[in-house]
Amino acid sequence: MENNTTKNWYGITDFQLFLFGQGTNSQAYKMLGCHKYTDGDFNGYRFAVWAPNATAVSLVGDFNGWDLNNSALNMIEDTGVWVCINNNITEGCIYKYAITTKSGEVIYKADPYGFLCEVRPNTASVVCDLDGYKWKDKKWQAHSAKTAPYDQPMLIYEAHLGSWRRKEDGSLYSYEELIDVLIPYVKGMGYTHIELMPLSEHPFDGSWGYQVTGYYAATSRYGTPQQLMQFIDACHQNGISVIMDWVPAHFPRDAHGLAKFDGTPIYEYPDPRIGEHKEWGTLVFDFGRNEVNTFLISNAHFWFEMYHIDGLRVDAVSSMLYRDYNRSDGNWIANKDGGNENYEAVRFLQELNKAIFKDYPNALMIAEESTAWPSVTKPVDQGGLGFNFKWNMGWMNDSLRYMSMDPYFRKYNHNALTFSMFYAFSENYILPLSHDEVVHGKRSLLDKMYGTYEEKFMQLKAYYAYMMAHPGKKLLFMGGEFGQFIEWRPAEGLDWNLHEYDTHDGLLRFVQFLNETYKNEKSFWQIEDSWDGFKWINAGDENNSVLSFVRYAKAKTNHVVVISSFTPVARQNYRIGVPSGGEYEIILNSDDQRFGGSSTFATVKAVNKPWGEFKHSLALDLPPFTTLYLKRKRATKKKES
Repeated sequence: MENNTTKNWYGITDFQLFLFGQGTNSQAYKMLGCHKYTDGDFNGYRFAVWAPNATAVSLVGDFNGWDLNNSALNMIEDTGVWVCINNNITEGCIYKYAITTKSGEVIYKADPYGFLCEVRPNTASVVCDLDGYKWKDKKWQAHSAKTAPYDQPMLIYEAHLGSWRRKEDGSLYSYEELIDVLIPYVKGMGYTHIELMPLSEHPFDGSWGYQVTGYYAATSRYGTPQQLMQFIDACHQNGISVIMDWVPAHFPRDAHGLAKFDGTPIYEYPDPRIGEHKEWGTLVFDFGRNEVNTFLISNAHFWFEMYHIDGLRVDAVSSMLYRDYNRSDGNWIANKDGGNENYEAVRFLQELNKAIFKDYPNALMIAEESTAWPSVTKPVDQGGLGFNFKWNMGWMNDSLRYMSMDPYFRKYNHNALTFSMFYAFSENYILPLSHDEVVHGKRSLLDKMYGTYEEKFMQLKAYYAYMMAHPGKKLLFMGGEFGQFIEWRPAEGLDWNLHEYDTHDGLLRFVQFLNETYKNEKSFWQIEDSWDGFKWINAGDENNSVLSFVRYAKAKTNHVVVISSFTPVARQNYRIGVPSGGEYEIILNSDDQRFGGSSTFATVKAVNKPWGEFKHSLALDLPPFTTLYLKRKRATKKKES
């Protein structure tokens, strides 16, 4: 970028400023914010901030006694960007911008592009250099650059760092300490990815990170930026990809944040009918403003470049796409064609994904999108939004509703498990059992299951196994793997003492075995985008509440037969069709005695007895509330005597 023009304004170029105004500067964090500056023998820090409607801007902090008249910034012509150099600052100094509005009021704002913030409840930015960390993940980066994620296994463990585990005194683990605690656990459980709930700085713990004030600042709750880099580096060295939740849909009204940053709404839409989410108490980014799009696209790019993350899960995409999202009649503004689509947000999302995939072709850009908006995961040049994965909220809602109902009524709601296959290949899906489903009175996953305490465990294991075999990548929120019984409490750690109970320990060991089985069986993840990887055996046995299907790998001879029974009734001599004859081995049984169940299986023989579309079939006894995986045994060559 700098090669295209002569540097000026303390290293900020005209070309950078031009791209910033055009909304196409994907590395604006190298221009704005606080950066070391050297010119000959002069050493200091350059500060630059966008405040187009300010009448004056000063740099204030602990280095100058918060004196408004000590360090003034100058506007770069008509760009709205103010800049100054200060050589009286060292790393670790705290600062804000004192902005004089058109009305003469002075307001104090944290740096929107600042790399570090004070620990809550303090709100100033902190001078911080991010360039010192020595990464050790070159092999990981090289592998990621040449490995597309679509036909690879993806088991995502979603975690909130503040409540995954607490120390005995109730204090938080640091990024550095989590290297020795969280990473071995995730790796030992067989997960391939970890998704971290938002790590951008946020003032209110109760927002879980979804109300961000410091988009470029890793939260200080858990330590320094370098410690977070060390944690992510360690994840990569242990074969774990890192996804971070990212929130471009809205931001809070906190006085030190982006709201009316220069006394006017420059980051948010000025009209509250489109610029507010009243139910969240937050403001909506003005996606029609180029400088705002630059801020957000640069921020996404920043996390990939500076922190080596592997993907972003983009929060609340639906709220961005629809102008009437959670707004009553008369309290929203139609687009130029009279519709409810937010064309500006659509364009922003497309430009975001184009920019990320240009530099990181195999990045994960995951949309949390809960509507039927078409082509979320189709490329932009094909009219899509350009994401490469989308959460399957329909599957999640339908299947959890099914599992929470009395099994007697499940036969009347059989389509809650089969309907998802009507659209399973319309997008690249991730099946999420996320934090949102185990909080605010929704109950934990285990407690959602109908029936007695023992039946809840039986059903949850059967459900997890059904989920693992269903097309789509997988996500499970922390605690679900061992049966956290009380719903998620963000201010406390999980109930790790439950491991002492056989039922919970059995569930944990089952999930670990299930994860390994999923990774070992290419049938479950090689073909996720077409019917080539899936075939119903029997989708219509609603009277027995039994589902059966086949998952295929790219080599069709490599397949797994899946059968799930969701009632407390044992089914004797239950027959299903299978793709080929011979002996089938039970490679997974959710009712296995090893994991707290009551049954054992070895092999079942398929015979030349047609069933449905299949030339072969087999019969087996189905225990109550059970999912089975069957795989044809390979014939062994007889040794010559």
